[in-house]
Amino acid sequence: MNELQIGTIQKLTVLKKKTEGFVLTKGKEVVMLPNEDADERIELDDSIEVFLYFDKKGEKIATMQLPDITLESFGWAVVVEVVKNLGVFVDIGIDKEILVSKDDLPVMERVWPTVGDYLFVSLELDKKGRLLAKPITEGEVTEDIERAPVSLLKKNITARVYRAAKAGSFALTEEGYRAFIHPNERKREPRLGETIQGRVIDVKDDGTINVSLLPLKQESMIDDADLIMEYLEEAGGEIPFSDKSDPDDIRGTFHISKAAFKRALGKLMKENKVIQQDGKTIMTTKN
Repeated sequence: MNELQIGTIQKLTVLKKKTEGFVLTKGKEVVMLPNEDADERIELDDSIEVFLYFDKKGEKIATMQLPDITLESFGWAVVVEVVKNLGVFVDIGIDKEILVSKDDLPVMERVWPTVGDYLFVSLELDKKGRLLAKPITEGEVTEDIERAPVSLLKKNITARVYRAAKAGSFALTEEGYRAFIHPNERKREPRLGETIQGRVIDVKDDGTINVSLLPLKQESMIDDADLIMEYLEEAGGEIPFSDKSDPDDIRGTFHISKAAFKRALGKLMKENKVIQQDGKTIMTTKN
């Protein structure tokens, strides 16, 4: 049986010192601890904790840099590289970056994490025995979440997206609350691993929360009006939309509701920046 399982933290005994590092042992097995991964105070026969992994040469080595993320535990890992058609690499706190396969990422690459985003992952072994990082599953999240207090309603929160699905975005707050963002409560779909800031619009009986990434109506009216003006300018001053347009067409183009579109349009008309004519919105020359 292989007791020195990569991806785990083990307590090993220092057997001897070599030029390149220390030889560690457990039972009949041995592994090298390179000098750069060792504590200077190590002595022979010491019992030390190390993390085991394959280095870039494919050799099993030990490090005294103990990551929170192992085969048996989850943790947040920062994305350090994105490779199209392969996946993303994350830093778990050791000298080697670990791959998150594209098979474990959203189908749409536009919601893949970017460098600097954080993924909540654990480690697993592929068929060749190599370490991969795998995002946490919904079942694993629900086993270990904190119940959000009712007093959180209408408060602002910060969270990281751990799952991007057709039904919406799922995130974890700094306090460990599980948050859900419905597609209607966002102007764009957040990336997996993106840090978001939103407003709690519901605290559910199970202690989870629903969050909106949309600004309050008054703030939204200003943002949406600016958005409509940008579309108008790009379209040469005329767009085939009015307050009579189909709600789905409006949402598909502007990513806002028809009600929000009408409020913003009303603001622009009041300011004499646009007029409506024959189902179109047209910029005026007035400011």
